[in-house]
Amino acid sequence: MLTALLGRCAGGDAAAFRALYSAQAPRMHGLAMRITRDPALAADAMHDAFVQVWKQAVRFDPERGAAGAWLTSIVRYRALDITRRRVREQPGYEAPEQEDESPDALAQLVTSAEGAALRRCLEELEPDRRALLVSAYTDGLSHSELAEKSGTPLGTIKSWIRRSLASLKRCLES
Repeated sequence: MLTALLGRCAGGDAAAFRALYSAQAPRMHGLAMRITRDPALAADAMHDAFVQVWKQAVRFDPERGAAGAWLTSIVRYRALDITRRRVREQPGYEAPEQEDESPDALAQLVTSAEGAALRRCLEELEPDRRALLVSAYTDGLSHSELAEKSGTPLGTIKSWIRRSLASLKRCLES
């Protein structure tokens, strides 16, 4: 039934959209309420979700999943988006800083066999290329930031990183 209604909505059938809304709105509103915990935000999420359904009904593919799941995911994402946006918009709100107590990925890598292999292969790279990779992948610097920091053209930085990664891959595969 939902699949047929979505198919008709894709064709611009407003009566099918009203029927779809009537059939699904109570369930979807309940989901939006559970996520937002605010009637006004839930109503906004519902509105945004059903506007999206109307505009994107042609994108629904019954081969990829059930119509109810597709509708639920749209409402869920709209509700989560609205909730996150509301938190960011609260004046004076600052998220409390908390130390992540889980072991950091780099610390886990250092103690593993794969980490030892990676360390060995990194040592085979030229020091400046190794420093670029470390800055890019552990410090999170973009290629543009690396180019600016080193005074090297962006294209050169990209080439060096690509070649260094290829060298690492060859070394790790051997």
